[in-house]
Amino acid sequence: MKKNILLFFLLVLTLASITFAAPLKGTIQVVGSTSVQPLAEELAQAFMAKNPGVKIFVQGGGSGAGITSAINGTADIGNSSRELKPEEATAGIHETVIAKDGIAVIAHPANSVKNLTVEEIQKIYLGEITNWKEVGGPNLSIALVNREAGSGTRGAFEELVMGKNAGKMSNKTLVQASTGAVQQTVAITKEAIGYISLGSLDPKAVKALLVNGVEASDQNITNKTYKLWRPFLMLTKTAPRGVTKAFIDWILSMEGQKIVARDYITVK
Repeated sequence: MKKNILLFFLLVLTLASITFAAPLKGTIQVVGSTSVQPLAEELAQAFMAKNPGVKIFVQGGGSGAGITSAINGTADIGNSSRELKPEEATAGIHETVIAKDGIAVIAHPANSVKNLTVEEIQKIYLGEITNWKEVGGPNLSIALVNREAGSGTRGAFEELVMGKNAGKMSNKTLVQASTGAVQQTVAITKEAIGYISLGSLDPKAVKALLVNGVEASDQNITNKTYKLWRPFLMLTKTAPRGVTKAFIDWILSMEGQKIVARDYITVK
């Protein structure tokens, strides 16, 4: 009898803790990568819909700004679309991989070129290949579209494509401050080449080129045949706590990763 009474009170206490759990409240400031930004905004909207007491403000600025904000603690979360450099990693910030994303090399839809090797892309951005006819395309001078210094997409491109020649990239480039701006520029410039987040690719506006004969796709990134991809990171000054931890934990949950899977590659 006493055992049954004890079990009853334990059940009541458990139900009470579930029923009367305090709703989440707080504000989260998110700063950084313009590649991560669209996904972060979508995740934030879904989380706020579930938790009306939470307000999440997401802004861009580039991966460099996101990393600096996390190191300095001026934002609750810093977004990055590249791995941390050794000197950044020593700052002791906490990183969480929330998704994976490819880098698509893009051209104008009217361009007849369908495939480039990594070596050809590198030579184009070094200024050694200057005309599309040199890679089987039309007789047009190549217009290079690049991202700004500090961009996570540029950092990943330099690491994955340019390698040791990253510091020798041609200065005859049109520098754009976001993935959207690169895509828009290539869409209206027949001779242009650029690179963007695969998750942001609009196939009606631009053409994603094959790289080494392999299509830029989630499947090919997952099976490791497409080599140009990078992680999406959420960075915090220390291990996440409070409402920030709740948000990141939710992103990694099945519900959050379903949203990731709409345009990117899940981590779970």
